[in-house]
Amino acid sequence: MPSYPSASPAGTLPGSVPQLDVAGSVPQLDVAGALLALLRDSTTEPRPDDQLEALTLAVAADLPVLLWGEPGIGKTAALTQLATALDLPLTTVIASVHEPSDFSGLPVIGDDPAEQGIPMAPPDWAVRLVRAGRGLLFLDELSTAPPAVQAALLRVVLERRIGALTLPPGVRVVAAANPRSSAADGWELSPPLANRFVHLQWTHDHDVVVRGLGGTWPRATPPRLDPAKLPGAVAFARRAVCGLLTARPALVHRLPGSETRRGGAWPSPRSWEATIALIAFATAAGSSREVLSQLVRGTVGDGAGLELLASMDRMDLPDPETLLADPEGAELPERGDLRQAALDGVVAAVRARPDRSRWDAAWALLVRALRTGAPDLVVVPATTLAALRQDDWDVPAAVEQLAGAVALSRTADRAAARTAARAGR
Repeated sequence: MPSYPSASPAGTLPGSVPQLDVAGSVPQLDVAGALLALLRDSTTEPRPDDQLEALTLAVAADLPVLLWGEPGIGKTAALTQLATALDLPLTTVIASVHEPSDFSGLPVIGDDPAEQGIPMAPPDWAVRLVRAGRGLLFLDELSTAPPAVQAALLRVVLERRIGALTLPPGVRVVAAANPRSSAADGWELSPPLANRFVHLQWTHDHDVVVRGLGGTWPRATPPRLDPAKLPGAVAFARRAVCGLLTARPALVHRLPGSETRRGGAWPSPRSWEATIALIAFATAAGSSREVLSQLVRGTVGDGAGLELLASMDRMDLPDPETLLADPEGAELPERGDLRQAALDGVVAAVRARPDRSRWDAAWALLVRALRTGAPDLVVVPATTLAALRQDDWDVPAAVEQLAGAVALSRTADRAAARTAARAGR
């Protein structure tokens, strides 16, 4: 990720030649400073980066984010670049070197404690954030903070309160942590603190690193939310989450059994609420499925997240009855797994209400799928549909067009079985 040049030595500019001193020689520290400025000089470029887009969306949604990654892979540099892109002043706080009172506030006795109480004085960095009215608060090395400090951070992350101060709405919170295996004296995150974050796994991309070391890093860009999509995005997000939880009530709250997993993403009413916000933001921004997957799994965990993604895929499937009503003009999904699911749904609809005209329409739809997509996707639906034929139903001519694909698939299956049998000897 990009680094930024420090102030240039007196009398020089980045890339310029230092001026001679009175004796006619160049001070060596000035030369070294000029070289360092050149090394730190870098540019950025627009480049698709799923994890950077996921981070930017979560920050835009005003949700606390926790970046997990090994040391030295650019988490801090990513936050520096994000703050610059969003035009937010960056305040970095190393959580592991602070006391609980640094976040809960130090008691200050006033003139009459019995009358006025004892206020909790906040640290200077919190005062600066409140005065600025906006900023990016970066809590680094969170996994090396002891449990007492993590407990004090709960109010900071959830309520945005530090001592007697409340952080303004313009402040966003991002944290970073190393896995316990690579953290110095690391601690697992407490479940209450972990459940307040969107957990994003931060990894390095070889091409990005090589190009960045050459002086050009990817640029973080704020999400472009389409105003016309906002109401629909919110409705879609609520329908997706509520639909899954209606069918799977056990997923509303599921605290993991192991200490390590409790320190990550897991489903709770709080994290499902955050998931709705992230789906709405990703939908309004037109983000890719990979970005959406990172956000969802980073909020409710892999298991619940993958179930939600599968449920959302089914929401986009066309109605089987609509497909049967007009098989020649039907619009089938382009993605292979969704097309397979749509065809399976059509066959299931015919099985639920068998009728000669519906059976013929299903065959016509399979022929259309054969012409417009991968042939292997029609093999299983065609085999199942053929088994639904009743004695007085004539075999439609469309079956001949599908016979080649079915025969080819069976030949390939037999060849694969023979290869597997030979390999097992």
